[in-house]
Amino acid sequence: MEQFIAFVKKEFYHVLRDRRTLFILFGMPLAQILIFGFALTNEVKNARIAVFDQAKDEASQQLISRITASGYFEIQEDVMDNSLMEDAFKSGKIKLAIIFPRHFENDLFHQHHAQIQVIADASDPNTATTLTSYISSIIQDYQAELAGGAAVMPYQIIPEIRMLYNPQLKGAPNFVPGVMALVLMLVSVMMTAISIVREKETGTMEVLLVSPFKPTWVILSKAVPYLILSLVNVLTILLMSVYVLDLPIAGSWVLLLAESTLFIITCLTLGIFISIKTKSQQVAMLISLMGMLLPTIMFSGFMFPIENMPLPLQLISNVVPAKWFYIIIKSIMIKGLGFEGIWKETLILIMITLFFFLLSLRSFKIRLE
Repeated sequence: MEQFIAFVKKEFYHVLRDRRTLFILFGMPLAQILIFGFALTNEVKNARIAVFDQAKDEASQQLISRITASGYFEIQEDVMDNSLMEDAFKSGKIKLAIIFPRHFENDLFHQHHAQIQVIADASDPNTATTLTSYISSIIQDYQAELAGGAAVMPYQIIPEIRMLYNPQLKGAPNFVPGVMALVLMLVSVMMTAISIVREKETGTMEVLLVSPFKPTWVILSKAVPYLILSLVNVLTILLMSVYVLDLPIAGSWVLLLAESTLFIITCLTLGIFISIKTKSQQVAMLISLMGMLLPTIMFSGFMFPIENMPLPLQLISNVVPAKWFYIIIKSIMIKGLGFEGIWKETLILIMITLFFFLLSLRSFKIRLE
């Protein structure tokens, strides 16, 4: 029994001395509880919307006040006419727009019915459906207050709902860009991450280091095959989207392929950096799999709205390349935007790529330890 207790103590000492084990035992559960239980939710809050009030009467102002007080919406004051509204939808500045017609109050109290136009960005059908449901509920509550408890509603406000970019509310416009970002991130990073480590483990890295190849060419030679294979993946996904899922590409094919190539290169540089910093294929694969899978799912906007997250997590999402690629792909495929609509996101991907490429060059050691 004493020997058994001694072995238990010994194992405790090993665990307590290993910081990585302690992190897995205590850090990971706490992080997952905080992220999944608090930060990540499908509930839509603080959604940016525009209100175009052509009536400017007491009834429209009361309804706008109710919308603002609900806590679900954040009204963008600088989007106040149709032309600005269209640009705001294309740039992703707003998710929904509400238009009050002229004589709204007069129609409501004299003709006993009035209309409100509700326009939603349905490139994300789940968010669009949720937001329009919120608006409809607020309108119904306002009608009930006007009715004063009467069984029959004396005044009716009819929301005329219009879904932009995806009127049928298909899931593919949201699903395909997210899958593209996820697949390319995992494949490009994971396969590249084990490339240099494999050379270290098999001993062939010594041959490469004594060859006349410069470190730059060694790194690039590891990336080119996976760049070509990832481009084949992109073409396969796009062709299946068009001919199997019946999802037409609204924008330029050339621009779409060019942006996909940029994202693949970003992922490759990240994978090479992981490969240089790790010493075994198992560690490289684990870091690339867990380190890329969870951030891509959680912080790209594919599954969870980023604007719902606390500010620190919103800031963290800015360093996740998949977030910017997801915005780019949706803008080109669904909204049909050109380069002028995605140049900021493109510049951010270029900066991330250069950062990891230069960091990889600096970290690459020409001598084996």
